[in-house]
Amino acid sequence: MKPPDGDGMTAAGSTVLSPPARPGPSAPPAGGAPPSPRRSSYAAGARILSIGIASTGIFTFLYLAFASHELDPASYSRIALCWAIMFVILSVIYRPIEQLLSRTIADRRARGLHGHPLRIPALIQGSFALLFLTGALVFRDDIEQGIFDGSTALYWILVVGVLAYAASYFARGWLAGHQRFELYGGLVFLESTSRFLFALAVAVGIASGQAAVGLGMAVAPFASLCVIPFAFSRIRLRAPAGLPAADAAREGPAHAEIEEAATDLTMKRGAGFAISVVGIMLAEQTLMNAGVLIVAANSKGAALTVGLTGFVFNVLLIVRAPLQLFQAIQTSILPHLAGLEARASASEFDRAIRVTIRVIAAFAGAVALGLLIIGPFVMTALLGEKGFHYGRVGLALVGIGMGLHLCAGTLNQAALARNRAGMASLAWLFSAGLFVVFVATPTISSEVTRVEVGYFLGALVLCGLLWGVYRQTAAKLRTA
Repeated sequence: MKPPDGDGMTAAGSTVLSPPARPGPSAPPAGGAPPSPRRSSYAAGARILSIGIASTGIFTFLYLAFASHELDPASYSRIALCWAIMFVILSVIYRPIEQLLSRTIADRRARGLHGHPLRIPALIQGSFALLFLTGALVFRDDIEQGIFDGSTALYWILVVGVLAYAASYFARGWLAGHQRFELYGGLVFLESTSRFLFALAVAVGIASGQAAVGLGMAVAPFASLCVIPFAFSRIRLRAPAGLPAADAAREGPAHAEIEEAATDLTMKRGAGFAISVVGIMLAEQTLMNAGVLIVAANSKGAALTVGLTGFVFNVLLIVRAPLQLFQAIQTSILPHLAGLEARASASEFDRAIRVTIRVIAAFAGAVALGLLIIGPFVMTALLGEKGFHYGRVGLALVGIGMGLHLCAGTLNQAALARNRAGMASLAWLFSAGLFVVFVATPTISSEVTRVEVGYFLGALVLCGLLWGVYRQTAAKLRTA
């Protein structure tokens, strides 16, 4: 999914940490002016990052496909559970800080400021990591015995992996804020390939067992940090080119107000933004992973039903790969919008949302049609036979739900950009709660179909609620 050039983009990750800067008197000329170096740099960076994330998605899928082929159903189900739990935790406690860092650094660079504040984001990140470690140690027996069936190796893979990803996600935010998308793409590419090598080692007979496959999840974040020395060696300590409006504003009477808004990243503001995004990330991960966890909780150790956990996880891989690619678009647009926000009109903002949703609709429609025609054959060929049958209608329904999920992500970024983070968070949490209730109760006899239909309904409700927030906010802006 190629990010649109120019203004055809999502309002991804824009936050409300500071009020938008007042446009200065030297706004760039409209009309047929050639693209600025800043816009060209953004477009090139977005393309590079999309390639990197797309490659990451392929290696992630191959890692899970190899694991599914090489491990017995019970072992693969435990690997799937470890994966699901780990990435729920990572998205909830670390991605908010990644976005906070990216937005803050990009905003300051757009204003020509240096010495970006890292202490408060680091304190919040460290607090989240410490909170996780405390909980993991306190509930070790429950996690090790109740979730991983007594596997000490998987418990420590989870603990070490989550702690190591604190540094990896902090680095992602720093790189995105400096618009070093080629290194960001390299970071996630190294992460996915290093993890895949462990599954490959099991496939070729160098290693064996679930512990060897799972070890890749703990090693990957360490391997990803190899790009950081290259980042420090090339960062230029100067303001980005092509920002005359920001420079002019700094010379005008509003200079003091703009400087204060750009630099005053207090703990209250940083934590407030992080908590809002935590709610959104928690709800999103619930939509992607709660079905797997509910099926696992209902298994009660039965061998056939334990295999069902891995099967449901495979069904929801249809959602994971596109969402991972979409994160590349969000990441690349976030720092670009930090500079664009002060000059963008409401019509440009609306056009960006329309273009992005059209691209998503076309992509999701093609995916759903493909799943309806050849979905069961492709899923079985790639992920192996697990004793259950992939239903083509159910797979297509998940594909449509994925499209609604991506549209909701776009509308969510619009809500954040327009100071509606609280309303967006409520919409996400309500939809995720509805999904959990639907899957946890016997609404449909087949657990797999229940997860497929529940995901579609949850994404549909979420998209509708966020569309309502978007339209309400747009109406208020037109009458203001």
